[in-house]
Amino acid sequence: MITKVVLAKLSPTMEEGTIVKWNKKEGDAVKVGEVLAEIETDKANMEMEALGDGVLRKLLVQAGGKAPVGALIGVIAGPDEDITSLLAEAPGAATPTAATTPAPPSTPAPAAGREDGRIKSSPLARAIAAERNVPLAAVAGSGPGGRIVKRDIEGWLAAPPAPAAGPAAQARPERPRIPVPSVPPGTAIPLTGMRRTIAKRLGESKFTAPHFYVTVEIDMDAAVALREQIQQAEEVKVSYNDLVVKACAKALTRFPVVNATWTGEAIQTHAEVHVGVAVSLPEGLITPVVRDADRKSVVAISGEIKDLAARARDRKLKPEEFTGSTFTVSNLGMFDVSEFTAIINPPESAILAVGAVRKQPVVVDDELTIGHRMKVTLSSDHRVVDGALAAQFLAEVRRLLESPISLLV
Repeated sequence: MITKVVLAKLSPTMEEGTIVKWNKKEGDAVKVGEVLAEIETDKANMEMEALGDGVLRKLLVQAGGKAPVGALIGVIAGPDEDITSLLAEAPGAATPTAATTPAPPSTPAPAAGREDGRIKSSPLARAIAAERNVPLAAVAGSGPGGRIVKRDIEGWLAAPPAPAAGPAAQARPERPRIPVPSVPPGTAIPLTGMRRTIAKRLGESKFTAPHFYVTVEIDMDAAVALREQIQQAEEVKVSYNDLVVKACAKALTRFPVVNATWTGEAIQTHAEVHVGVAVSLPEGLITPVVRDADRKSVVAISGEIKDLAARARDRKLKPEEFTGSTFTVSNLGMFDVSEFTAIINPPESAILAVGAVRKQPVVVDDELTIGHRMKVTLSSDHRVVDGALAAQFLAEVRRLLESPISLLV
C-alpha cells in the first residue's frame, strides 16, 4: 500500500519546515510509528513519524531543504508498487541543499572564495552562520569555486579555531552573552521559520492591539534578602525573574481581566494562570510556558524555567510547552537594561517588561541611603485593560515583591 509522506503541521503556528535529517534512506524498510525525520519548525526541532508500513521508496526533499506544511516530501510503498504517477504529480521539491555529511574537521582558514568582493556562500550556509555566530571569513569553502556550503559551517562548528593567546582578562561580573550575528555588510539574511513567525505575530499584535504602557519602580531590598535566604536554605539558584513570575501569577488571580483575551465579541478571562517566559535564541525569541504558576512554589518555578529555557535553546520543546500562555514576562535585566517596553504576545492582553535590579542612592525616611531598585513596564491591550486597572495590577505586583514573604505562602 502506498503511503504519502507529507510534511506534518508540528506546531500551531508552523507554515513551513526544514528537513534537519532523515532517519531512513531510500530503500530502507519502514514501520508505522518509526521516526522518519527530524523537522525544524518555527519554534523547535520535532520528530515526524511514519504513518504506513513499507519501503521508503523516494525522498523528494533532501536534508536541509524546506517545504510548506502538507507538501509531499517522500513516498512509502511496497518494493514492487508503481509510484510513477504519484511522483509525476508531485510539485518540485523546495530548496534542496548540498550533502549533509559534515566535512572532516580541518584547520579553518580565511580561504573562502569571493564573488564581487563578497564571500561566496549558499543561502542556507549564511543562515546557519548567522544563527550560530560563525564568521564566514574564517570558514574554508568546499563547494564549487570555494563556495561555502552547509557542511563547511558544520565542520567549523565541530572544530572552531582556538582563541588567540593574550593576557588574562580581568574578572568581570558574569552576564549572558548577547548573540551577535556575524554577517558581512550588504548581505541579505534568509528568514528562518522562527523569524517569519515572530514578524507575522508581533506585527499583527502591534498594529491590531492598541498598546499603552505603565511603568513603576519597585523597592527590591526585601526581595534581594529573600532570594539569598532561599538559595542558602534550598541550595538552588533562584533568580529575580523567578520571583517576578510568581508575583505576577499571584497578582493575576486578583485581577482576572489582565489574564484575559480579546475575542472581538467578548473579553474572555482565563481560569488558569499560565505565565510565558521570554527566552532569547540566536535566531529569535520563544516563550516557554510555566503552567498554573499561581499554584507552584518559587523554587518549583525556578527549576521549571531553567529546564524549559535549556531545552528551548536546544530546540527540544514540545508544542504544548511553548503555547497556551495567558500572560508573559520578558526580562532584559541580565543584560544590564534598566527599562524597556515589550510587544504583547497574542492572544494575551498584557506583557511585563522587567529591567535590572540596580544599587542606587534612594531617600528613605528623609535619609539618603543605598537601595536596590527595579523598574517594570506593563504593556496592555487598551481594548481589554484600562489605565487604572494596569496601575492597580502593577501596584499589587510591587506589593508582593516589596513584601516577598507572601510569595512563599
